[in-house]
Amino acid sequence: MTLTAANTMVLTLTPPATANRGAIRLAIGAALALATAGCAVGPDYRRPAVPVPAAYKENADWAAAAPGDGAPRGRWWEAFGDPDLNALEARLDAANLTIAQAAANYEQARQLARSERTGYLPTLGILGSAQRSKGPSFAGQAGPAGASTSYLAELQGSWEPDFWGRLRRTVESDVTAAQASAADLASARLSTQGALAQAYIQLRAADDQTQLLEDAVEAYKRTVRITQNKYLVGVSARSDVITAQTQLDSTKAQLIGVGVQRAQYEHAIAVLLGRAPADFSVARRRAVSIAIPQVPPQLPSRLLERRPDVAAAERNAASANARIGIQASAYFPSFSLSATGGYQGSPLDRLITAPFQFWTLGAQAAETLLDWGQRSDLVKSARAAYDAAAAGYRQTALAAFQQVEDNLAEIRILAEEAAVEQQAVAEAAQATQISLNEYNAGTVDFTTVAAAQVTELNNRETALAINTSRLLSSVALIEALGGGWAAADLPSAGQVVARRPSAAAGN
Repeated sequence: MTLTAANTMVLTLTPPATANRGAIRLAIGAALALATAGCAVGPDYRRPAVPVPAAYKENADWAAAAPGDGAPRGRWWEAFGDPDLNALEARLDAANLTIAQAAANYEQARQLARSERTGYLPTLGILGSAQRSKGPSFAGQAGPAGASTSYLAELQGSWEPDFWGRLRRTVESDVTAAQASAADLASARLSTQGALAQAYIQLRAADDQTQLLEDAVEAYKRTVRITQNKYLVGVSARSDVITAQTQLDSTKAQLIGVGVQRAQYEHAIAVLLGRAPADFSVARRRAVSIAIPQVPPQLPSRLLERRPDVAAAERNAASANARIGIQASAYFPSFSLSATGGYQGSPLDRLITAPFQFWTLGAQAAETLLDWGQRSDLVKSARAAYDAAAAGYRQTALAAFQQVEDNLAEIRILAEEAAVEQQAVAEAAQATQISLNEYNAGTVDFTTVAAAQVTELNNRETALAINTSRLLSSVALIEALGGGWAAADLPSAGQVVARRPSAAAGN
């Protein structure tokens, strides 16, 4: 148990006699002495242990001596070098409704923590009343000569000293829950930033594919003209013209189909920015490559401090631990102090005088003697809730390691695949040109040309898909590493209960 000092407040009345004032001071002094000797029952929090690897399995070539110093921080999307993406991300924080919902949840949790702290202080109230009455008068009996008026002015105060730390554990639980909510806000912000970046990359990939197919359509139109001319002079069969035209029409249909995907990505971006899809558009641009950033990962041990979802899970465990103390405090008696003072009487003009003064001072203690095991069950329930929260924290941390490993492996393998695929594209383009020259020379039939053209287009589309996957994996890796966020960005206990909300958990 941890010894702490309880907050105190002295309530001063003005009783008519010096002896009474001394009694009041003695009673209050005794209460304060007991309060300052109070203790917080329940276990003190220790962060649950998580198995942390020494290094990432999928990043064997990474130099641990410089742990992620070049990793993007804060505005991580700028590492992709795309001004349009930067402009969209800059609008996200103020417009996204998921972020707004998480911010409201954090403010709700923060205000709850603030409200619990007021329990440290006494409650004060004032009561005033005026009553006019007249008693009955019977024949032959003396009775009231007339109506009378009675006035009352009273100040009431009460305070429950936090001897056993129930209130302190409650505040501790609410503060850590608010910190978890702040981490949830940071996690929601990082998640929506990542979703926007991924939707934008896929939209630009659709633009690139559109450009690729448009170039293919133009090439196939030239091929159709060649086959028609050869057919007209009698050196080519009608089937060559039909084959070339079929290939052209098929590519045109594929080009139209890309528009569906692009429209869906554009709509997704609109919703992420809090806009109706009908009121939002992203202009198409010709293929401009988006840079693939080099993202050196943090040390595995630092990942626990870099992921907002891991921080939220850890703070939830701390909150659950404090709730054990809340339930354990029910084993101990509760104490409360109360005081009232004021004036009561009939003559209003002489009411605020010593003869009409009154005051009371009282203390109360209560203890449950028999509850048939209810308190024990509630403590066990709180301990089980903590065990669940601790397991959730460990699982979240392990899942974070897995996500980093997955994306490291994907980025490494896709880079190798991209290099091979670029070579295949160059070879396919060369094969297409050779087959077209041979067709013009009459040494091969058109099916050889068509097959070469299809192979080249397929390889170019595959290369584009691999590049898109590399960009998406880079976004996912940055998200898995926390996007430059750190647990130090969480609001402190003082910031949580401050009158003005903290800017923590933001970028």
